Amino acid sequence: MSDQNSRYVLENLNVMVIDDNKHMRSLICEILQALGIRNFCTAGDAASAFKELKHFQADIIIVDWHMEPLDGIDFVKLVRTAKDSANPYVPIVMLTGFTEYRRVVEARDAGVNEFLAKPISAKAVYQRFASIIDNPRSFIRTKKYFGPDRRRQDMGPPRGVAERRKDAEEGAAAEDSSEHAPI
Repeated sequence: MSDQNSRYVLENLNVMVIDDNKHMRSLICEILQALGIRNFCTAGDAASAFKELKHFQADIIIVDWHMEPLDGIDFVKLVRTAKDSANPYVPIVMLTGFTEYRRVVEARDAGVNEFLAKPISAKAVYQRFASIIDNPRSFIRTKKYFGPDRRRQDMGPPRGVAERRKDAEEGAAAEDSSEHAPI
């Protein structure tokens, strides 16, 4: 990697790697070590990984999509919404060989921060980590979703929908002015 692509020192990150393929786990760990990361833990299935999160304070999780009996999407939903989740805000990178648009959307809608397609490289892993650092996203809670804001760009409100942000800003401005108004 060039100096331009390695502007972050990642050695203090705690990374959890979840993949049912031991060779893939080993490859990812070698990549993490090449990036300077020394503190990582691995799990061969999503259920044991979820339990391990109570003891390992992950800064980033890399999880494979296709696993049995609990797949990566189910794991992400568990981390984001389970009452006993150790950290529902932890950044999650979905690792998969399936890159169809519908799968990317499904992963995004489950609550992943980044998507990483196989075959992987140190450069690609570093870019996803840098993206998480450079572009932290607010978390959104609705009746049907909890996770990072799915909008990557501010494109305004959907067509036919009143601009919610403008209403929220006006409401906040009115509250601010009333707090400072003389009595």
